[in-house]
Amino acid sequence: MEEAHQLESRSDDLSQRRSYWRWRKQDFFPEFSFQSFSTYKSALSATCPRLADRLLSRSSDAYELDAARRESENPMRRCLTWWDLLWLSFGSVVGSGVFVITGQEARVGAGPAVVLSYVISGVSALLSVLCYAEFGVEIPVAGGSFSYLRVELGDFIAFIAAGNILLEAMVGAAGLGRSWSSYLASLVKNDSDYFRIKVDSFAKGFDLLDPVAVAVLLVANGIAMTGTKRTSWLNLITSMVTVCIIVFIVVVGFTHSKTSNLVPFFPYGAKGVVQSAAVVYWSYTGFDMVANMAEETEKPSRDIPIGLVGSMSMITVVYCLMALALTMMVKYTEIDANAAYSVAFAQIGMKWAKYLVGICALKGMTTSLLVGSLGQARYTTQIARSHMIPPWFALVHPKTGTPIYATLLVTILSAIISFFTSLEVLSSVFSFATLFIFMLVAVALLVRRYYVKDVTPEAGLLKFLGFLFLIIASSIGVSALWNSGVKGWIAYTVTGVIWFIGTLGLALLPKYRVPKVWGVPLVPWLPSFSIAMNLFLIGSLGYVAFLRFIICTMVMLLYYLFVGLHATYDVAHQPLEEAKFEGER
Repeated sequence: MEEAHQLESRSDDLSQRRSYWRWRKQDFFPEFSFQSFSTYKSALSATCPRLADRLLSRSSDAYELDAARRESENPMRRCLTWWDLLWLSFGSVVGSGVFVITGQEARVGAGPAVVLSYVISGVSALLSVLCYAEFGVEIPVAGGSFSYLRVELGDFIAFIAAGNILLEAMVGAAGLGRSWSSYLASLVKNDSDYFRIKVDSFAKGFDLLDPVAVAVLLVANGIAMTGTKRTSWLNLITSMVTVCIIVFIVVVGFTHSKTSNLVPFFPYGAKGVVQSAAVVYWSYTGFDMVANMAEETEKPSRDIPIGLVGSMSMITVVYCLMALALTMMVKYTEIDANAAYSVAFAQIGMKWAKYLVGICALKGMTTSLLVGSLGQARYTTQIARSHMIPPWFALVHPKTGTPIYATLLVTILSAIISFFTSLEVLSSVFSFATLFIFMLVAVALLVRRYYVKDVTPEAGLLKFLGFLFLIIASSIGVSALWNSGVKGWIAYTVTGVIWFIGTLGLALLPKYRVPKVWGVPLVPWLPSFSIAMNLFLIGSLGYVAFLRFIICTMVMLLYYLFVGLHATYDVAHQPLEEAKFEGER
């Protein structure tokens, strides 16, 4: 608290001299490398040594908690309790998946066995939750996974994660906007594409323009910019409505259930279940919101573990019940892939219930958009604090205590994506980015426990890297075997034994850092299993998702080599005030 007051005092002094609403070149590119064409040319000529420097560079807990936060000039307000975090997590997660992806995957992915897809993804998500909870307690800042990776895995890997975090934020919001439009259309005309504009000359998947999705994104993000506590209260109220409709769906679903609808239970085989698990993982995203709101939490050491673990345990059970209720109400071949629950009630003769479910589904997705905009902006804020994107986006408004510029950035980009892109395209991109980041966070947790600079001996570091390599390689191996259709137990047994040896090897190594307050139990077993689960699910996404991910990452790397690398290098090796002075002279 005292640290927050000191930051606020320094921020007030600075705010008296500088207006929040400003857009000079110095506000976007204050680093020395961008002060003139000659300085930028000189920076480009030193790209290789600078890249080598940043590849090996790691941030610190102290820098992320103090120095980085000063870039925002004004502090975010500590106004959230564990109760707020619990419902923020619930509001962010529920509605973004079960009302969106369940119908799609039950129809064409896994059939009635989609409930098992939710179990698989839920276990994987819960493992990631434990990793996020430990980091959130140890490093309670707005950056979430970006800050965790920057501290443990270094600047370069953190940038790759940052790019995927932004991709995740934009694609997730765009997907929700499209789904919101589908549900509204199903209520008005019983046609999920009713409000969309067909353009035949555009490629499939990008040929249905959606102005309604754009409108709802603008409204939700506008509300989020007005204040965190206000948004939390609004989320609580709307989440209570969502709870009521979930109880209604489960009770009515089982009341009108037919066990014959569950036959065949595995119409697409075990492979279909696993592939659907990778896609429905989208429905669990948003749990990192709780860790991401740590900077605005009154007592992170207590509130974050309760909010994360408690909410995700509850959500996993809810999802499984809702998926089972849907597939027992309606034969999987008759499920509407775009607005599953609304149409399902119409098909069993409860037309009035169709409208109730549609309205409440809209409320759930609106809440997900509302809470998601909070977290997306705070991810962006911390990335901007590091200067990987212009620090102008890190500025926090002195009255609202919210990062308005960062919110506007994500809002505009996600609105553009939602206008053109179909839900099927969005879900595959989103799941890949999310799974990749969760895998990296589990790796970072192992690094945090086993490697401390200037403390861990070189021999211990080499052993750790060797065992970590075995864990990652064997996890990739299992995924490759499964998705290439290899049968028989020998190959799977070999890769499983290699994973076990790698994890057991880590368990026998001494740990050089112990959590101060709360930590993941059974380290390294749980983080190692999280790595395996996430890589397994990544491998199930298919070739097109890999290709899209690689293309997006290559674009990010180009930006990093020409902009982000030089900005972060200047911040690390030259005082920022000197760079500003040189530029203004």
